[in-house]
Amino acid sequence: MRVLHFKPTMRLEDGGVVKAVLDLCTMSQRDDDIGLATFDASGVPQDWLDPETTTTRVHHLEGDSSSSESLNSDQKNQLRDIIKKYDVVHLHSMWTVANPQVAAICKQEGIPYILSVHGMLDDWCMSQRKLKKVMYLKTWGRKLLRDASIVHCTAQAELDQASAWFKRSKGRVVPLPFDLEEYVNMPDATIAYDAFEKLDKELPKVLFLSRINYKKGVDRLIKASAILNTRKVKHQLVIAGTGDDSYVSQMVELAKSEGIEELTYFLGFASGAAKIALLGVCDVFALPTSQENFGFVFFESLASGTTVLTTKGTDTWPEIEASGGGVIVDNTPEAFADALEKIIEDREGYNVRAASAREWAHREMAVDKVREEYKTMYKSM
Repeated sequence: MRVLHFKPTMRLEDGGVVKAVLDLCTMSQRDDDIGLATFDASGVPQDWLDPETTTTRVHHLEGDSSSSESLNSDQKNQLRDIIKKYDVVHLHSMWTVANPQVAAICKQEGIPYILSVHGMLDDWCMSQRKLKKVMYLKTWGRKLLRDASIVHCTAQAELDQASAWFKRSKGRVVPLPFDLEEYVNMPDATIAYDAFEKLDKELPKVLFLSRINYKKGVDRLIKASAILNTRKVKHQLVIAGTGDDSYVSQMVELAKSEGIEELTYFLGFASGAAKIALLGVCDVFALPTSQENFGFVFFESLASGTTVLTTKGTDTWPEIEASGGGVIVDNTPEAFADALEKIIEDREGYNVRAASAREWAHREMAVDKVREEYKTMYKSM
């Protein structure tokens, strides 16, 4: 199977979709001939750029792209020649201006394409700048969705929402792949305590691990922590992540005004073994998100044996709940405070359920299992 992924820019700082494309390419390159067409290959592994590579072949589209990342006429011709070498084209993101152009080339050349919408047609996302998005869906986006062989979603809840904008029979649900090998043998807890010196070794720890952004609900979690404090529920709120400096400062001030400055640890960005160890030593990962598509960190938490507390704002909430290690509540500070209090007071019981969920995550999210689901989907096209 020869599969070509198209993503205009592959900058790592662009976040989740870039990671998803990298993981999809890495997962499939063991068995298939995988290519990646892009304007900007800055975030791809160095070995992919080798002309003699045996991994993912990177096709760099020459020439300056417009500020909107649309294809100029020369790049269209380049891409047409590239597409002819593949059996299937995989497009990513709903609002990428170049995607309808690539889709038109695929249609002209008789090459089927799949579109991964990456949560961008969810109800919450569609409520943001709605008029602009609806106009796009009535013009270029309509053809993009109509001519796709498959519209790919990563969870059933995503398909349920997104299919309001396309023929539901086109929809397929397959989770994103990611490697859980690092979570098989968890790092020693001392790695977390050495890396993050203010981490309390005795208190129950509530972890927020995500971008510090209004969508993620860190303000609601701070308020939930303040409610716990008034109830005399001892705990430490650990906030790991970065964001816009002004917004982070607002959250620091919110913790102060809520009277929990001493209980709240803003530790910054966490990665590598220190991040995995951090997940392992915390009692619960809590994310009061307004919207989340796949949410790698949910499954990383489950794979670490850590209870997950979140909302129906994440598309994968049914899967998280089904794992046995997840708790789904309303997106309010009060609901989060109530759930956190139960988890903290029954740490032993929740740890047993989280241990079972850890086995579920390593079984259900195994790369080999997910790889076969993608191969089946591509072959059906």
